Amino acid sequence: MSQQGYVAAPPYSQAQPGMGGYQGGFGPGPVQPLYGHYGGPPQAFNAPPAGMMKPPVSSAAGMPPPPVSSPYNPNVQQNGAHLQRYPAPPAGSAAYGQPPQSAYNSMASPAPPPGQQLTNQMSAMNLGNYAPGPMQSPPAAPSSVAQQPFQMAPPLAMGQPQMPPGPQSPNMPPQMSPQQSPLTNMPMAGPQMGGPPMAGMGRPFPGPPLPGAGGFQQPGPGAAGPLGYPQQAGQFGGHMAGPQPSMPGGFPGAPAPLAGPPQKKLDPDSIPSTTQVIEDDQAKQGGQVFNTNIRGQVPPLVTTDFTVQDQGNASPRFIRCTTYSLPCTIDLAKQCQVPLASIIKPFASLPKNESPLYVVNHGETGPIRCNRCKAYMCPYMQFIDGGRRYQCGFCNCVNEVPVFYFQHLDHMGRRVDFYERPELSLGSYEFVATLDYCKNNKLPNPPAYIFMIDVSYNNIKSGLVKLICDELKTLLDKLPSEEGVESSAIKVGFVTYNKILHFYNVKSALAQPQMMVVSDTAEMFVPLLDGFLVNYQDSRAVIYNLLDQIPDMFADTNESETVFVPVIQAGVEAFKAAECSGKLFIFHSSMPTAEAPGKLKNRDDKKLVNTEKEKTLFQPQKGVYEQLSKDCVAQGCCVDLFLFPSQYVDLATMGDVPSHTGGSVYKYNNFQVETDGEHFLRDLRKDVQKSIGFDAIMRVRTSTGFRATDFFGAIHMNNTTDIEMAAVDCDKAVTVEFKHDDTLSEETGAHMQCALLYTTINGQRRLRIHNLSLNCSSQLSELYKSCETDSLINFFAKSVYRAILSQPLKNVREILVNQTAHMLACYRKNCASPSAASQLILPDAMKVFPVYMNSLMKTAPLVGSTELSTDDRAHLRLLVMAMGVEDTQLLLYPRLVPLHNVDVNSEALPAPVRCSEERLADSGMFLLENGHSMFLWLGQASPPDLIQSIFNLPSLAHLQGNMCALPELDNPLSNKVRSIISGLLEKRPNSMKLQIVRQKDKPEMLFRQFLVEDKGLHGGASYMDFLCYVHREIRQLLT
Repeated sequence: MSQQGYVAAPPYSQAQPGMGGYQGGFGPGPVQPLYGHYGGPPQAFNAPPAGMMKPPVSSAAGMPPPPVSSPYNPNVQQNGAHLQRYPAPPAGSAAYGQPPQSAYNSMASPAPPPGQQLTNQMSAMNLGNYAPGPMQSPPAAPSSVAQQPFQMAPPLAMGQPQMPPGPQSPNMPPQMSPQQSPLTNMPMAGPQMGGPPMAGMGRPFPGPPLPGAGGFQQPGPGAAGPLGYPQQAGQFGGHMAGPQPSMPGGFPGAPAPLAGPPQKKLDPDSIPSTTQVIEDDQAKQGGQVFNTNIRGQVPPLVTTDFTVQDQGNASPRFIRCTTYSLPCTIDLAKQCQVPLASIIKPFASLPKNESPLYVVNHGETGPIRCNRCKAYMCPYMQFIDGGRRYQCGFCNCVNEVPVFYFQHLDHMGRRVDFYERPELSLGSYEFVATLDYCKNNKLPNPPAYIFMIDVSYNNIKSGLVKLICDELKTLLDKLPSEEGVESSAIKVGFVTYNKILHFYNVKSALAQPQMMVVSDTAEMFVPLLDGFLVNYQDSRAVIYNLLDQIPDMFADTNESETVFVPVIQAGVEAFKAAECSGKLFIFHSSMPTAEAPGKLKNRDDKKLVNTEKEKTLFQPQKGVYEQLSKDCVAQGCCVDLFLFPSQYVDLATMGDVPSHTGGSVYKYNNFQVETDGEHFLRDLRKDVQKSIGFDAIMRVRTSTGFRATDFFGAIHMNNTTDIEMAAVDCDKAVTVEFKHDDTLSEETGAHMQCALLYTTINGQRRLRIHNLSLNCSSQLSELYKSCETDSLINFFAKSVYRAILSQPLKNVREILVNQTAHMLACYRKNCASPSAASQLILPDAMKVFPVYMNSLMKTAPLVGSTELSTDDRAHLRLLVMAMGVEDTQLLLYPRLVPLHNVDVNSEALPAPVRCSEERLADSGMFLLENGHSMFLWLGQASPPDLIQSIFNLPSLAHLQGNMCALPELDNPLSNKVRSIISGLLEKRPNSMKLQIVRQKDKPEMLFRQFLVEDKGLHGGASYMDFLCYVHREIRQLLT
């Protein structure tokens, strides 16, 4: 890809034609689209020019330039943020056109000084390429972190720090914002710095090393030693670079500098730690009540245990945002590149101590809505005229209050019945829907579950069919039901199939189940109506009988070919005939190769990896599968697919219907009942029992000035506004991106309302409403302070996973790095206090953003490696598209918990350590889990008594390779470790198979790929190298 993007002024590189670059003197660059949208043609990725519309006034060396006037705000004294304007993005610009962000603990920060305006903002980032031409600064490696609100041990492995030249001043500049974490003087690496931090790209970083601020140069390959830091007893702890010659002041209480030789190794403790951020937030907000009565409040992290009290805004369990303070103007949004998005989990489970949603019933009239924009009655509606009219908080239309709904206002202008009506005082509630909200104006029937079992040779031989039949006997007693209802209203049906389909009549009146066979799979129909979908309690005896017979009936089968599409079609037809919605549970083992609609052939081709055509591996086959998704959504038929493959099955295509109907795909490679049976059954139990709504349609409305433009999830979109889901369960999240239409007001803020119309498991039609209000600010520092890293990374993961369907991986990875650097450079330029260029300064709320971003780039779908299975890559891509914030957080930064020194008497879990090999101890035992995989790692020097307590074996050498569960031993350590593991399995949405690995055994390689701070197994940088690389990109942008 040519080097488009911020082009440095000569002598580093010449602005090339057709690029958003600055011509020699920084005039307005040619108008270019933003990072194009991930879905457009690859050439759409021209980086945005840093488009200052006015050439800045030059200023004395080292001094900030004078303020520039702005068309938006006459008193541009605060942040200078409104100065910068970019050309508008192309109309289609999607996911990546706009900024990302994140929120860890926000701290109030004073505005930077008026002088600090955005002159030549970031004009030098080589956005196009990982190994750009010669650069001003080779990558710096972070050395010390200063002034974080989180404390870290000062680097230990360091000699006496050496000072950068320049006067020492004991005063910290007053405008130093307490929400930034500078990493001091990242040292420069020599020319051989093992290549840019990306998989599959091995070019070394070019360019000579730069003499560091300490005045010495570090030769040789690898990360060079750190440049000096003065010893800092500063107000925030940590280390900080001494002041540079033209910078005002240093840190308070900086002792005199001490000189010392440069060190070879950087201290990893000096770079921001995810586990530390999580621990600090838990210490600060854990166990507390989060009241939702304040607009734009940043909630505790997803990893923190807290209780929510709904007081007018939806709980963060239902909606989280990438930032809780939106930029007021489109120009600010483009300038910072932080994406504005919400992650909505409309059915999120609430803990026992939080009250379930209230249900409001207005009878025949149905919910009250704005006449113009159709928003539902909510806390943002303003009652006027003595309570006779109300002004809509979304479109400002004034509506009459219906007579039955009238109520007087108190002296504050609030209705007297404010606290008695959930829709006036709460952020989330439900309305009972009227016939107008039902299909064909008929009340719906309760939904049905159909179990469809592949009885081909593989599944019979492996024992899977018998396992499923045995489990269903007990599981069907636990079908979900509404609160307070004895038995479930859900009906059940059964189908078995190989290349023909067998339907079963299990009507309660029959003594024996009856089988009906459909062998013409080209024109699918359901051969019986009465007796196929039944109430489990009524037909229990017949169903038991059937489940006993199925494994025997097919015991001698030698049929190995299967069909797939006709199976789903049969389910849709059955729901149509019964006039209900529901879910298909399909248990399938091989690629459907029998002659029938949807027949697939092997298209797995490792030669496509790392080529322009690699994207075809992720694209589903079109045609019959696409139409099938539409038919399913139209009927409210959700598909959950349990796959048991022993080779390639084209998961990208087979998983297409589940991923557009609100369903899930579960995959068990080379399934064996002994080792994988329990793991699969845990998934099946969770899946059958979880709370769920059917035949759902969701719309996100916003107040004027911004709107929802893009949607990611296990959803189907027929038009640009309605999100359709055949079903939506408690684990499914939809990520929604917003764009500006107009300027937003700081006074009124921004409102959003997510309305979900669905059918309950009892067959009642309801509307679930979630409302959220955000702040708006013309200060970029407010936006960065209100960011949430975990939400940002959820948005980025989904947008790149969609992008790889249409873009080469190399481009997608480049955009990720570019945008990371751009967001951080914009912060550095507009919000941070002046400081040495060799410092990496991160917003407090985003200080661990680079860890997650680097981890995302090392995930299977984004790594071009022929060693990874195409199906595994496609599977992870589909999983992530439906994930909520807590799931992506854990996936991209697994929990690594030391268990060897666990306190057996404490309820608390041991504190997790950083995901790096350096944290493992030869004599230790560590548990690693990321929501999908779980490992118990045993150091080679594990003490025998530890092994005896856990495994009842004399030593590690006696351990068998294929253990998948710990033996139940009656001793405190064994009980504690097993309870920790079962607690995690209970808590996570998916089951995890426990894999026990010994240090230096071959299977340990599997475990190592989850140590996300280290170099990737299949390519990809370590966290340290990535941080150095991003720092260099930021410096280029700022030069």
